[in-house]
Amino acid sequence: MISVRDGQAQILARVGAPLAPELVPLARALGRVLSDDFAAPFDVPPADNSAVDGYAVGSADIPLRDTRELVVVGDLAAGSVFDGALGGGEALRIMTGAPMPAGADTVYPQELVQREGDWVRVGPIDKGTNVRRAGEDVAIGQTVIEAGTVLRPQEIGLVASLGAWQLSVRRRPRVALMSTGDEVAEPGTPRRAGQIYDANRFTLRGVIEQCGGEVTDLGIVPDVRDTLRTALRDAARAADVVITSGGVSVGVYDLVKDVLQEVGAIDFWQVAMQPGRPFAVGRIGNALFFGLPGNPVASLLSFMLFVRPALYKLAGRRRLFPATWQARAVEPMRKKSGRTEYKRGILRFRDEQWEVCTTGPQGSGILFSMVAGNCLVVLDEGRGDVAAGEIVTVEPFDTL
Repeated sequence: MISVRDGQAQILARVGAPLAPELVPLARALGRVLSDDFAAPFDVPPADNSAVDGYAVGSADIPLRDTRELVVVGDLAAGSVFDGALGGGEALRIMTGAPMPAGADTVYPQELVQREGDWVRVGPIDKGTNVRRAGEDVAIGQTVIEAGTVLRPQEIGLVASLGAWQLSVRRRPRVALMSTGDEVAEPGTPRRAGQIYDANRFTLRGVIEQCGGEVTDLGIVPDVRDTLRTALRDAARAADVVITSGGVSVGVYDLVKDVLQEVGAIDFWQVAMQPGRPFAVGRIGNALFFGLPGNPVASLLSFMLFVRPALYKLAGRRRLFPATWQARAVEPMRKKSGRTEYKRGILRFRDEQWEVCTTGPQGSGILFSMVAGNCLVVLDEGRGDVAAGEIVTVEPFDTL
């Protein structure tokens, strides 16, 4: 069996260059991956401007001691420009964000002055106070968002503030998804004796879309070799990635591996991990293929470990793997050496440290353990049983 790390490395080595870029309007850019560095086309702020509501003056009129009266020559609102220049002994009423007038380099906050008619009394203040300089936030030509960034509302807002209305982003990976096997039934339809409802396809669709993929749902494919062969070939023609659920173990009706060898190539199919050991990786034509286990937890975990980084690389993301934390185990955990184990855990902060416990029974079919938990407890291959109080690695679910 191949190790988790070796499996991840092999998969990523088979993923070529990121998908081609496309232009999208800002209103549709949320969650997309930027294809090129975005540089500021102008300074931000574009001109020196006032940081407060107050009075703009020239530093030559700032008294060293006591106070001085200056004549107020006008009012300047944000969005307007003052025609002309301030002369000696003059002040301009100015609003926050309004560009500084020629001849002024300092702003008195309105609460620090006394206004009487057309005159304002000012005292000592440092030159340049309350003035935001051109380019102070962002300089022209500066890269403000790096290629590979997943665009959040704040990045989109920044781009809008720089006048752009569209962005070059990577095309979303196209993913063809199907479940296999006569033992699974479509939710909302009658279920025969011995059947279970298909949870995996809906779980996987959700995480694929969370990862930025576009899903083509091919439904449930029965345990018929010709039907499965046709479904896989058709899926590979239209998708970048083909994902199946079930049929990758060693049972008589587990056909996916055999059919994959007929229509494409298989790279490896067993991983030293628990849950999720039976897992097929290969290629059909130009499409990557992932045959996930049928057990719900194993299916989702295999996706998180192997499919997610492949989708991220296809989408051009800079970061392919989630962050992990360290936490203290508050209970003993059984662990066999020689494989990586992933337990569903509950992570919390208590007594000034992070601590984690399991969700209870850890069977690969207990999907509720993924609902009850908020993290994975990652126990590496070489590790044995964990005693209460030992430090373990955790991966919070919100990294999805």
